[in-house]
Formats: sequence, structure tokens, C-alpha cells
Amino acid sequence: MKGLKPNMLVLCIVGATPTAMAFTPLDEVAMGNITGQAGVTIELETRLNIDRFIYTDEGSLEINDIFIGGANRTDMFSEMNINLNGDANDRLDNIRVNIDIARDGDAIINLLPISFNAVDFRMSTGAWNLTGTGGNTTILDNFKVDMLIGSGTIRVDTATDTVRFLTDIAIDDMDFDIPFLAMGIRDLQLTGANYDLSAPQPLRLFANVDLEIFKGANAAGVDVLAIEMASFEADLRIGGVLIGGTSIGSVAMDNLAITDTSLRIYGH
Repeated sequence: MKGLKPNMLVLCIVGATPTAMAFTPLDEVAMGNITGQAGVTIELETRLNIDRFIYTDEGSLEINDIFIGGANRTDMFSEMNINLNGDANDRLDNIRVNIDIARDGDAIINLLPISFNAVDFRMSTGAWNLTGTGGNTTILDNFKVDMLIGSGTIRVDTATDTVRFLTDIAIDDMDFDIPFLAMGIRDLQLTGANYDLSAPQPLRLFANVDLEIFKGANAAGVDVLAIEMASFEADLRIGGVLIGGTSIGSVAMDNLAITDTSLRIYGH
């Protein structure tokens, strides 16, 4: 083809027989066999900073110094004496997102670790301020949570118009202050309900979150945003509850179960 002159190429195309140039349309079954089989994969690495988030109604809620990224630690759940989250850095990474469209039209988004480790996650913020004509109040400050994410799935069901969200999480450390009440929480941990500190196992570490999100009716019969959770089970431990800057002790909840939870969210 390298030596074929442009005018000769044109003559070859014009002179081709109709049979040679004919295209046979594919039926729906054939199209289904050659399209959409592999889906799309995205490997994610990111870090997010927001100086200030402001929600305004009549007054405002301000959240300052928001950070979302990696935990930058290799010692989470140190009682197992293993590194569950790979290399330490401050980026949200080790995430593979697989996107597929099923034959029935459902959209399926799977979030998986790229390597066999879990995904380490940190979120921290500065002051949460309520502001208005009556003054300012800091309702939350020094918030930080370090956690592991085992996996996640988002499925949009075309038959029921429902989004189902599933994920497995384990919180290694959560701290925050409630300044207007002179309270604070230190070293909060959340794990699966069957996680045993005396015999820790990685497969029992995670608590499962299963939410269904859809359009549902509120008490007045108006369609609104609906969120339902059939059950959530976990163990919860708080290393220190602070009152006036001094710890008054620790708290533990074994086999915490939240069931039959239904939310309807709408404006007023």
C-alpha cells in the first residue's frame, strides 16, 4: 500500500463490486455477543482538600479544612500484627472501579482493592460552625477518622428503580470534639460484630453496610428521597469519653444491631 498512488486508490474503491462493498447489519443477539462484554475499569488515586464547605438556609453551616485521602499509616488494627493497607501515604489509592451494564440494563459498579490489601481511608475536618444573626457556635471540631474499606458495590436496578449500595468498613480510630458541650470522643473503633480482640481475624474485621436508595412516599404521600437499611451489626468501642477535657472512662458495645431503619428526606 505504501507505493499505491492516491488516484489509483480512488479507482480501486470506485471499481469495487457492490457485493464486495456490502455491509450486513448485525441482529440484536450478535450485537450483544460483541459489545459490552468487558466493561470499563478505572484505577483511582486521589487526594481531596476543601478549605470551606458552606450550606446556607437562613443561617449557615460551615465545615472547615476538609481532607479526604489515605490514612498514611501501616499500623491500623495493630492487634493482628499485619499490614492490612499496603504502603503508607496520604493518597486515596489501591482502588479499582469496574463498571458493567448487565443484559437486563442494570448498572453495576464494583469497587475493589487493586492489591490484596484493604483500602485505607482518612477524613479530617476543622471546625463545624453554625452562623447566623444570633452569633456563631462551634458544634464539632478536630474530627478525624482512619478506616479500612474492604470492598463496595453500587447497583442501579432498572426493574425496581432502586440503587443498592453495599460496602464493608472497619474504623480503626475516630476522634472529635463537641466544644459547645465541652465533650470529646477519643479512640473510637468499629468492627464486625464477630471480631474478637483476643483472637483477631481479618475476615471478621469488617462491618457490612447495605443500603437501598429509591424514590418513595413520605407521610403525606409525596415522592421523596428514600433510604432503607434492613440491618447493621457491629462492635463499637470508645477508648475515652472526655468531659471538660478529662476522660471519664471508656465505652464498649458488643453486637450492636440497628434494624428496620427507614429514612425519608425532603425539603420543608
